[in-house]
Amino acid sequence: MNPLPSKDQIRQWIAENPGLTAKRDIAKAFGIKGDAKIDLKRLLKELESEGTLDTSARRFRVRGELPPVAVLLVLPPDAQGDLYARPLEEGVEDAPRILIIPKKGDPALGGGDRILARLSKVDLDDYGYEARLIRQIGSNPLKVLGIFRKGSEGGRIVPIDKGSDKEWRVAADLSMEARDGELVEAEAVGNRRQMGLPQARITARLGDPAGPRAVSLIAIHQHGIPDQFPDAVIAEADRADTAVGLAGRTDLRDMPLVTIDPVDARDRDDAIYAEPDHEPDNPGGHIVWVAIADVAHYVRPNSALDREARKRGNSTYFPDRVVPMLPDILSGDLCSLHEHVDRACLAVRMRLDASGHKISHRFVRGLMRSAASLHYAQVQDAADGRPDDKTAPLLDRIIKPLYAAYEAAKQARASRQPLDLDLPERKIILDDDGKVTSVAFYERFDAHKLIEEFMILANVSAAEELQRLKQPLLFRVHEEPSQMKLDALREVAEASGFTLAKGQVLKTAHLNRLLAQAEGSEFDELINITTLRSMTQAYYNPENFGHFGLALKNYAHFTSPIRRYSDLIVHRALIRGHKWADDGLSAWDIENLDETAKLISDAERRSMAAERDTTDRYLAAYLSDRVGAEFSGRISGVQRFGLFVKLDETGADGLIPIREIGREFFHYDDTSQTLTGADTGTTFTNGMRVTVRLTEATPVTGGLILQLLTVEDRALPVGKPGRGGRYQPRKPGLAAAKAAKLRQKVIRKRR
Repeated sequence: MNPLPSKDQIRQWIAENPGLTAKRDIAKAFGIKGDAKIDLKRLLKELESEGTLDTSARRFRVRGELPPVAVLLVLPPDAQGDLYARPLEEGVEDAPRILIIPKKGDPALGGGDRILARLSKVDLDDYGYEARLIRQIGSNPLKVLGIFRKGSEGGRIVPIDKGSDKEWRVAADLSMEARDGELVEAEAVGNRRQMGLPQARITARLGDPAGPRAVSLIAIHQHGIPDQFPDAVIAEADRADTAVGLAGRTDLRDMPLVTIDPVDARDRDDAIYAEPDHEPDNPGGHIVWVAIADVAHYVRPNSALDREARKRGNSTYFPDRVVPMLPDILSGDLCSLHEHVDRACLAVRMRLDASGHKISHRFVRGLMRSAASLHYAQVQDAADGRPDDKTAPLLDRIIKPLYAAYEAAKQARASRQPLDLDLPERKIILDDDGKVTSVAFYERFDAHKLIEEFMILANVSAAEELQRLKQPLLFRVHEEPSQMKLDALREVAEASGFTLAKGQVLKTAHLNRLLAQAEGSEFDELINITTLRSMTQAYYNPENFGHFGLALKNYAHFTSPIRRYSDLIVHRALIRGHKWADDGLSAWDIENLDETAKLISDAERRSMAAERDTTDRYLAAYLSDRVGAEFSGRISGVQRFGLFVKLDETGADGLIPIREIGREFFHYDDTSQTLTGADTGTTFTNGMRVTVRLTEATPVTGGLILQLLTVEDRALPVGKPGRGGRYQPRKPGLAAAKAAKLRQKVIRKRR
C-alpha cells in the first residue's frame, strides 16, 4: 500500500487532472486502498476547511479554479467578433477570461445566453480557459401559458394562473400566427429587466382553451405544480457522474434481475428476481430480491436537485404527459434500470417461508444489470403458456420462480387480511391530437399483483430495518376510519341489504367480509366505492401510526425514489444506518423531517387533485358530443343541492340538480345521506340505479349536468300540483305587492 500523499501533491494532481477529481479517482491515482481511504478523506476535509480546495457534486478542485464542466454567461462579442464568457459557478472569484470555441452545428450564441460547457485550461495571455458547448441553457427558458389577445403589432398573452395579472408582449414575427382567444404556450425572450411588458415567443398553439391539448396544462398551472426545472437544477443533472464503480457496492450484475412495467413506461425504478431457498431450515421457501434505483447516488442532500425534488414531492401523471420529480437525464436514463446496462441500486434480499411469511431480510448497496425490460401483459402471457421470443428464454429461470414465490406470498397476504377493494381503473385513450378516443378499463393481471406484493414486502423490510438501526425515517401512515365515516358506510351497507359488524375494534377483515357480501351483486361497485370513501387519506410522518389499509404495523415507501421524495429519504436513512457512504441522511434532513413530511403529503394531495380535475375535463370533452344522450348509472353521492351519479360507461361523475329530481320539496338527511320527497315519500340514497340524460358538458370546468329519467327502472313519481317542483322565479310584481302589504301590516301594529 502506498504512503499517503502530501497536501501539495494532492493539490498539484487535482490541478493537472480536472476531469478526474472524485475521491475514488484520487485514491486510485495514489494507490490508496482499504482503511487508508479514511485518512485520505480526512486529508481532503482539511484541505477544504483550509480554503485550498472546493467541493462540488462530490468532486474536488483547487479553489479559484473552474471545474471541467460549468455554467457560463456569454458576454457580448468583442471587436474581433470573438465570444467570451464568465463563470456562474459559486465560489469562483477573479476567474480568467474564457474563450468559447464553436464547432460545426453549434447554435448561434449571443450576449446574455447561458450555456453548459466543457472547460480546458490554457496558459495564454488573453484568456485562461477554452470552452466547448455541451448545450445551451437557453433551451430551458421561463414558460408561459395563457390566452393570446391579438393586437396591431403582434399581441399579448394574458396568463391563466390564478392571481396573476402579469401580461407578456408578443411581436408579430414571434406569434406563430396565433388567433385571438387561443390558448398558447410561450417562452420568455430578450432582456427581462427592460422597461414595459416582458417579451415572449409563442412556441405552441394549443387552440381552444376548452380543447383536449389544453386540459393538463391548465391543471398544472391552476394547482401550482412546478413543471419548469430551474437552470441550476438542469446543469447539476447534466454534470451527473455517468460511470458508477463497484467501490463500496455489492456486485449483483450476474443476478438476472428483470423489470416489469406498463408497456409505455419511461422510467424503471424497480427490478425483481426470485429463486427457491435451498437452505435446510426453510423447506419449500423462497428468496426474493428487490432492487431499486439508487437515486441518492445522484441527488445529494441540499443540492439544487434535492431542493427541487423536495419542493415537487412526487411526479404527477396525466393522460398526455408526466411532470417528473427529477430531470429526464436522471428519471429517464441514469436512474432508470434499463436492460443490459450497469446501474447503481439499493437492494433487499428477503427470505420467505413456504406460506409466504418473511422470515428475514438483508439490504445491500449494489451495482446491477437488468436482464430484461418486460411489460405486464407480456409476462402474464408467458406465465399462461404463451411466451414470445423475449420471454421464452426467461420462462424457467426467471418467470416461473417469480410466480411460485408470489403464490406463497398470497397465502401470507390472505392471513394478514389487508383491505381487499376491487375498483376497476379506467384509462383515458388519446389520439395524436390529444383528443379522447375511448375510455377503457385497465386489464389487471397476476403480474401486476406480483409486483405489488413484492414491493409491499420490500417497503415493510425497509421500515423494519431502519427501526432496527434506530434511524429516523418517514413512515407511510394510514389511520383507521373515523366513527362518523363508519356510521355512514354502515347506513349504505344496510340500505343495500348487507351488514357491517358493530361494537368491536375495527379490523380490515370486517370490511373485507362486507365487500365479500357485495361481490357479484348489483351493489358491488357501490360498496367498494363507499368503503374507499370511508377511509382516511394516507400521509407521511416521522412517527409510526401503522398502515390500517394494508394491515401492517411498520410501513415506509422505499421502492419508487425516482417519483417520490419520501422514498429518497428512506434510501438516505438506509445509507446512513449502514454507513455505506457520506451521501446518507444529513443533519438538515433529520432536523426538518416533520416539515418535509408535511410538504410532500401536501404535494401528493395537490397532484391527486390536478390528476382528478384533468380526468374530469377529458371526460367532459369526450361526452360533449353526446349531449342529449341517455346513460345508465348509479347514485354515488347525495347532497342538499342534488344527486351525484357515476355513469357506467365512462365512470364520469355528473350532477342532477335538485330542481331536476321531481315536482316536490325534498328533505335532506345528512346522517343517512338521503333526499326524501315531502309528497310522495320517494327516498334517494347512494347505490340506487338511475337512467339519466346528459344536458350539459363543459370541458373547461369538467362539469356534467344530468336530468333524471328513471329510478330503479321506474318513472319518477309526481308530487302534488303546486307543491315544490322545479324552481320558478317569483314574479316581481307579485313580490312587490306582497312586500307592500306586509309593511302596512307592521305600521298598523306599531300605531
